[in-house]
Amino acid sequence: MEKTSSWGLHLFELFFLVLLSGYPLCCQGSWMWLGITSVGVVEKMGCANLPLSSKQKDVCKRKPYLLPSIKDGAHLGISECQSQFRHERWNCSTSKQPSVFGYELTSGTKETAFIYAIMAAGLVHSVTRSCSTGNMTECSCDTTLTGSGSQTEGWHWGGCSDDIAYGTWFSRRFIDHATKNASVHADEALLIMNQHNSEAGRQAVAKTLWKDCRCHGVSGSCAVKTCWKTMASFERVGNYLKERYENSIQVLDRTKRKFRRKEKEQRHMPIGREELIFLNKSPNYCVENRRLGVAGTRGRRCNRTSAGPDGCNLLCCGRGYNTHVVRHVERCECKFIWCCYVRCRRCETMNDIHTCK
Repeated sequence: MEKTSSWGLHLFELFFLVLLSGYPLCCQGSWMWLGITSVGVVEKMGCANLPLSSKQKDVCKRKPYLLPSIKDGAHLGISECQSQFRHERWNCSTSKQPSVFGYELTSGTKETAFIYAIMAAGLVHSVTRSCSTGNMTECSCDTTLTGSGSQTEGWHWGGCSDDIAYGTWFSRRFIDHATKNASVHADEALLIMNQHNSEAGRQAVAKTLWKDCRCHGVSGSCAVKTCWKTMASFERVGNYLKERYENSIQVLDRTKRKFRRKEKEQRHMPIGREELIFLNKSPNYCVENRRLGVAGTRGRRCNRTSAGPDGCNLLCCGRGYNTHVVRHVERCECKFIWCCYVRCRRCETMNDIHTCK
């Protein structure tokens, strides 16, 4: 494995980047790559023209064939984050700022934790998929299990198992190493927190692997089965991480490498690699706060009959809601008339739409 080089940026360039983004130096390299989601055909632009840190550009120049996978990984992470939180007060909104996610990237909250985890997982998933489909010569299938299995149960490992080891290695190198040499002491705890949660995202892909099998035998008797390991759908990875988000652990802000739980009675309990951790409590996201980049929930659509987070009572934070009647017109009851046209009726429905005050 190659050793990573130093940042290689002049002091003026670093100062300019901080002024441009308004975010701590410790966290820049890890999020800059998200900007490629708004770039056109990335493989035609060249590494030098992409919104990447200097270390990420070095990796890009060595492995330009991974650019489509990097962009796909960013899209996967953002889309799944928005899908998981679409009904909640914080709905994983994005902006046109260089940071894409805005305040949440550096707030040190449980939302920050989820973002770093889902983005790292998205990169693992995308790169590993490219390996398994044969799009790259540097990696392919995981053959380490081939030949083993369970004779008593009538199956053996074979086929093309997803090689998440390569995808995991690349995700660490591309995301974590981009900020590893940053030395802003005040933000060291946030940097370590983000790296821990990125690793938790990678662990989520590994934890959700499942065994897929194909039967062999006379007349489909399934006397012998060939099995391989395959990644779960990214939606399932997102569900796994959402559960970790709901049970995330608040930790003490310490400059040492090892975090401790903030709750005194739980400090003897170790923190697992797959757990999400956070430093600061989240805002309530009810009311707009432009300084923090919080959009608030005013105008959000809610479900009047739901008791969940999408219900008007919870989503509107007790402020109440407005009801609008929307008329919807569409073609319906279409029939094919011989010969040769389709005749439809014009159907009209009236629906109540509820939005937060």
